[in-house]
Amino acid sequence: MPRIDVNCDMGESFGRWRLGDDLGMMPHVSSVNIATGYHAGDPATMRRTVEGAVEHGLAIGAHIAFPDLMGFGRRRMTIPPDDVEDYCLYQIGALDAFVRASGGRLAHVKPHGALYVMASEDPALAAAVARAIAKVDAGLPLMLLHRDTADAVAAEGVHLVPEGFPDLHYDGAGKLIIEPVKLAWDPELVADRAVRMVLERKVAAKDGTDLEVDALSLCLHGDAPNGPEIARAVRRALDDSGIDVVPLADMLVTQDEGERRS
Repeated sequence: MPRIDVNCDMGESFGRWRLGDDLGMMPHVSSVNIATGYHAGDPATMRRTVEGAVEHGLAIGAHIAFPDLMGFGRRRMTIPPDDVEDYCLYQIGALDAFVRASGGRLAHVKPHGALYVMASEDPALAAAVARAIAKVDAGLPLMLLHRDTADAVAAEGVHLVPEGFPDLHYDGAGKLIIEPVKLAWDPELVADRAVRMVLERKVAAKDGTDLEVDALSLCLHGDAPNGPEIARAVRRALDDSGIDVVPLADMLVTQDEGERRS
């Protein structure tokens, strides 16, 4: 049976401002990436989101970012790798404390926005993120867009996991087209794209080009205006297509077993 992890970015409210329906997303995913205060989130939001994720039995990841609250972490920044490492270590440690306090265990790390895109392209930046992860727990996988910086990440003792984005457009070169403010998508379109990413390992770029997809996890965005409707449609389509939705750790076990058999 084909398998896939479905993850969701969430915990992105801040103070009195609310963004996304985190609890509405949780029943339909297997993993969550919780904002750690640099692009969104605050201590109370982190605690509430972690508690909800633990209650739903979801794998919890640290959604780390550049220090860019005003730009929601979606603006590129020029920051020395050593500083990036410190920023990441700080954020991972903060979320890890809330996870432990709620009786859970941190499962992965995923950069957000501009840091995600840049670390997927720049080996030095990817290595800085991986060094921070290794100082906490080298067993935590790092989620990025593709395997282009996998060697730099592996050199720090960390495993890189590529993911796919059924609710974002890709350009013809396979790069993500980031939406400054997340737009509403047709839930059935996203669901169809998700199923195709798993079964055919392909996705249509915005220009119509068919792209190869190498993904162990699919990301859905909790800040979409109709996020729960999208997540519900995606989960239903995956289930109806005979695709097992499992946490990322199970995907990695399956991958390791396949590599040993080959």
